[in-house]
Amino acid sequence: MDARLRVGPGVAAGVDEAMIRTLVHTFYGRVRQDAVLGPIFNAAIHDWDEHLAKLCDFWSSVTLMTGRFKGSPMAAHARNPQIRDEHFPIWLALFEKTARDVCPPKAADLFVERSRMIGRSLSLGLAVGRGEIPPLSADL
Repeated sequence: MDARLRVGPGVAAGVDEAMIRTLVHTFYGRVRQDAVLGPIFNAAIHDWDEHLAKLCDFWSSVTLMTGRFKGSPMAAHARNPQIRDEHFPIWLALFEKTARDVCPPKAADLFVERSRMIGRSLSLGLAVGRGEIPPLSADL
């Protein structure tokens, strides 16, 4: 199927590029001010404009299936040893609050559901990569 013909779940929820931009920029503005997350992100991100554009591409790909995001979130997060499992609940709570503050309910629900899946995946992947939990056996 032609990628231009795919419709992501965000369309039905009323998500558009402007909403994604508002959510991403508002959320990361809050992250930068957060007492726990701010120091980690501010130390890791040197060009916030570039990073925010990349995150808008990511969420566009996740919700609207645009395919704009080209990257590896797992690899990017694995390079930062400051990111720990206890940071994910803080990130997710702040993301959910922001989504509910700036998006209509159906769109916020979609963003929150996707963020939880992404958070679980990153948390587990990082734990495996750091040897904190063993990888799943290929026999399963």
